[in-house]
Amino acid sequence: MNAGTGKRSRKDLACTAVATAYQKEFGANLKRRVVENGDPFVVAQADTPHEIFHAMDIPVIANQWWSAYISAKQLSRQYFNTLSQLGFPDNTCRYCSLGLACTLANDPGTAPWGGLPRPTALVARLTCDCIQRVFEQWADALGTEFFAMEAPAWQHKEPDWFRHSRTDWERVYEPARIALMVEEMRDLIRFLESRTARRFDMDRFRRLMERINEQESYIAEAATLVGSARPCPVSIAEQMSNTMIPQWHRGSDWAVNHARRFRDEVLHRVQAGIGCASRERLRLMWIGAGLWHDPGFYQALEERCGAVFVWSMYMPFAGPQYIRDLRDSPLEALASRICSLNEVLHLPPWMNGWMVSEAERCGIDAAVILKPSGNRLSQSGTLFVGESLRSAGVPVLMLDADMVDAANWDHDAMVARVENFLLERGLS
Repeated sequence: MNAGTGKRSRKDLACTAVATAYQKEFGANLKRRVVENGDPFVVAQADTPHEIFHAMDIPVIANQWWSAYISAKQLSRQYFNTLSQLGFPDNTCRYCSLGLACTLANDPGTAPWGGLPRPTALVARLTCDCIQRVFEQWADALGTEFFAMEAPAWQHKEPDWFRHSRTDWERVYEPARIALMVEEMRDLIRFLESRTARRFDMDRFRRLMERINEQESYIAEAATLVGSARPCPVSIAEQMSNTMIPQWHRGSDWAVNHARRFRDEVLHRVQAGIGCASRERLRLMWIGAGLWHDPGFYQALEERCGAVFVWSMYMPFAGPQYIRDLRDSPLEALASRICSLNEVLHLPPWMNGWMVSEAERCGIDAAVILKPSGNRLSQSGTLFVGESLRSAGVPVLMLDADMVDAANWDHDAMVARVENFLLERGLS
């Protein structure tokens, strides 16, 4: 296999095809609504308050999903070549800038959907140095506005935040940070109302948040099942699809129903003793964003040495980081979720405490950590979490590779590297 060429993952669950078909239909409907009807839509980072857009009936495309989709279409190399030709530095964050690269390439013949239509706005939190420049230039290229949101430091250090996040969220995430995020969300609402015919309704928003709690509860149940079941009932490639596609539409009737459908199918497989591999011997943990250009990588070791990737951040993250007791403060509850997304996934001690706990819960034998050289945020906590896992007795392999840029990736070589790592440690 040529370097940079990925393999498709095997699909075992009926609901996976349903989720993929829904997202495909969403894309077609979105372009029709925007181009033909002039409806508003937003492109936003994953760590922004998508719930505001949903409550106002403004479709949203997550930049990270768009990058993953482009990468899965094996288009990242040519678009990053465009950035290089235009003088962008080679260490530009790949995950955040692939959408910009697609726009600047201006090639409707190859771009997914023919490229994005002009959005009403781009929205991002300033979580690292590159975000502001990437989104400012992307907004210029698309002829739209960039709405920036702050990412204030989190002083309260609580490694077991995930045990208290549902009920004690104000203390865990700090009142001042929550208050700032609420103020910025109100600014965002005013901004959207001034540029669209949409109006924000608090009652509708509260109902949406309640439905999101229901949706995330189903995903959390599925995560509990997967962590305790032997053999593992579903691969992480299908965990990702059935968690994240509903997550981009969270709170909608379809998303809630799909989360329930996924939970039920996982439960059926657990009760029937059905595993995603024919002979599970080792349980592996994947730390980092999905390997979107080569999803088949995760299943390649199953038959060769009985090693199954059973854990990634997407599904187990739903319970502790999304479910909130709303009380009389749905905006504040949402703010507590948004203001902390990056820290709990990427920075010590929050990332370390949760992932070590998850490794113990799921009976993990070894962890593979993605360390993308161009993504500053994804690198920030990986060395720390690696040391924490090793201290807990979990062997760790670091892969210097990118989630969306396949330029330096070789499927067979990387599979062999993981297999050799397991052999050297007597795990295979």
